[in-house]
Amino acid sequence: MEEKPNTLKSARVVVSRTRRVDSAAKDFNFTESDIRAGKDTVASYRALAWSAFKKHSLPDTTQESWRRTDIHNLPVDKFKFAQDGAFNDLPPVREDLLKPLFADQHGGQIVLMPGGVKVELDEKLAKKGIIFTDLKTAEEKHPELLARMIGKTVNVEEGKFSALAGAFAQNGVVLYVPKGVTVEEPLHSVLWGPGTDIAHVSHILVLVDEGASVTYVHESASPDLKGANSMHAGIVEIQVMLGASLRFVELQSWGRHVWNFSHERIRVERDGNLDWIFGAIGSRITKNFTELDLAGEGAQGRMSGFYFTDGNQHLDHDTQQNHLAPHTTSDLLFKGALKGKSRSVWQGMIYVAPGAQKTLQQIRRNLARGEPFGFAQSKRVRAFHHAPGFHGDAGKFTAQDVERPGIAGEKPGERGEEDGVFLALVQRQVVSDELPDARKRFRTRRGPAAILLDSVQQRIKCGENFFRRAVFLQ
Repeated sequence: MEEKPNTLKSARVVVSRTRRVDSAAKDFNFTESDIRAGKDTVASYRALAWSAFKKHSLPDTTQESWRRTDIHNLPVDKFKFAQDGAFNDLPPVREDLLKPLFADQHGGQIVLMPGGVKVELDEKLAKKGIIFTDLKTAEEKHPELLARMIGKTVNVEEGKFSALAGAFAQNGVVLYVPKGVTVEEPLHSVLWGPGTDIAHVSHILVLVDEGASVTYVHESASPDLKGANSMHAGIVEIQVMLGASLRFVELQSWGRHVWNFSHERIRVERDGNLDWIFGAIGSRITKNFTELDLAGEGAQGRMSGFYFTDGNQHLDHDTQQNHLAPHTTSDLLFKGALKGKSRSVWQGMIYVAPGAQKTLQQIRRNLARGEPFGFAQSKRVRAFHHAPGFHGDAGKFTAQDVERPGIAGEKPGERGEEDGVFLALVQRQVVSDELPDARKRFRTRRGPAAILLDSVQQRIKCGENFFRRAVFLQ
């Protein structure tokens, strides 16, 4: 099954259902010769991923984690990998994506393009031992470091798309922050995916060593192309070590012709701290698996997510928070708004391992705020919410609300639900008044969502700085 096998000792609860599947078995045309050559650990990793890729079939709606996301129209036989230098004949990355996130500069920037990459890193940071480079370069120059990072959080055997990303990643980002180093300026990467019928496959690897601190922003984007298809499959693996701190912001603004699939997992060790902000406004279909492992005593993780969709977009986010040690704290806030015939699916689970005492207080705090999560001690609790229209706290919806019409046809500002939904993001300081170009830069990507934001901004009196292409740095 495509359901993610849990790498924890306890097994994930799986609900099996039988449904009719319309599509016959089909698969990608990728072969073993498409896998980039690697050495030692990387070669073994890709061999394992290739084996899993051959074993797994494409997921379908008979599988619990995919039963509300149908991808039988995915044109698997058309996708191909970009050749070296392909970006030279494709639209260049948008200039607004390359601008510093706040203040006057960033500490480093990586731009991943079809068949190419551009890497910049401040010399002062490089002298401190910070490694911020692309995956190909890391394989050549930092194989020992890569062995500490690759395959450590995401299991390539989780499913078809994790195996695809593990085996065929053309490139990616490797970030390492040495022990005790604090990086003041944010580091920034952009995955730019122009073109049609291209499979963009990426692998992001981050290790924040003991006592270190950094802010890292990763954006995925492409032009909108009508009547076309492209695909992204990606893996994100992050480790936050003893007493380290990471603010990770990831934003997705793929064109509406892109099928987007990702497996992401962050592991936080003892007394580590994670602030994970993720936003989505793009793609035709997104299926995202996001997991947080609080593996050491005193580990903390805060997850703040948002999305805006319209037209026929379909976004499916599956989140899980695993409390594997005592005195760990997790906090999730996930908000969104939909227009037209767009749809969203959200599934969430919290797991509290036996012996992971005193994690209950923070989870109760989530419940008291009405957020769509349950809690468990030594067992799993699953919460689910699916709505084609305005998506707010699950606790505020009745059974009738789940299938009610969206807000298409209503003028911005006619409804009152937006107030409470987005005010929570403001109160959490996910938005910031330090980014004065916020709405203008966001508007360049998605007009309808920007119109909705105008209404939200006026009503919660958040001023011009509610959004910044969606990065919200304090």
